[in-house]
Amino acid sequence: MGVALFCGCGHEALSGTVTILQNYFEVIRAPGDVLDVFTIIDILKYIIYGLAAGFFVFGVLLLVEGFFTTGAIRDLYGEFKITACGRCLTAFLMVLAYLFFLVWLGVTAFTSLPVFMYYNIWSMCQNASSVEGANLCLDLRQFGAVTILEDRKVCTGSEKFFKMCESNELDLTFHLFVCALAGAGAAVIAMVHFLMALAANWGYLKDASRMQKYEDIKSKEEQELHDIHSTRSKERLNAYT
Repeated sequence: MGVALFCGCGHEALSGTVTILQNYFEVIRAPGDVLDVFTIIDILKYIIYGLAAGFFVFGVLLLVEGFFTTGAIRDLYGEFKITACGRCLTAFLMVLAYLFFLVWLGVTAFTSLPVFMYYNIWSMCQNASSVEGANLCLDLRQFGAVTILEDRKVCTGSEKFFKMCESNELDLTFHLFVCALAGAGAAVIAMVHFLMALAANWGYLKDASRMQKYEDIKSKEEQELHDIHSTRSKERLNAYT
C-alpha cells in the first residue's frame, strides 16, 4: 500500500512540478541530451517505474516463499525437501528485504527535500499579505534547478507569484509530495515488518529441519531395534524347533 501510494503520488507530483516550472518560472527544456531539470525529473519517473516493478517481483517471491513453506505442500511432497527449499528462499528474501529497507530509507530522506521546499513556497503564499512589502523571491538557482547564468525567479507582489499561489497546481503538488513521503515511510515500516516475519519464518524452518532429522534418526533406530528383535525371535524359534 505504501509503495503504491508513493509511486502514484510521486509520479503525479513530478508532473505537477514540470507544469509549475514551465508556466510560472518559464523554464524551457534544453534541446538535445543536455542534463537539465526536466531530464532529472524524467529519470526520477523511471526510478519510480523501477521501484514499482521491483516490488511486484518481490511480492511474487513472497507468495512463492509462502507456497513452499506451507504445511499442506510439505505433507504432499515431503518435509525435508520443501523445508530446505523454503529455508533457501527465505534467506534470500531476508537479504532482499534488508536491501529494500535501506533503499526506502534513502527514498524517504530524498522525498523530504521537495516537501520542505514546497512547504516554504506554500507558506509564503498563505502569508502573502504579511510579506507583501518584503520583496522576497523564489530563485531556482538556489535549488540547483537551473544554471547560475539563468535568471528564473518569481518575487512576491508580482503577477506570476499571485497566479501561482491561486493555482491548483501548487497546492495539489505540495500535498501529493506529502502523500508520497507518507507512502515512503509506510514502505519503510513494511520492510521492517517483512524482516521480522521472514526472520521468524527462518527460525521456524530451521527448527523444523532439525526436528525432521531427529525424527528420521529416531525412526531409523526404532527400525533397527525392530529388526534385531525380529532376528532374535527367529533364532529362538529355530533353536526351539
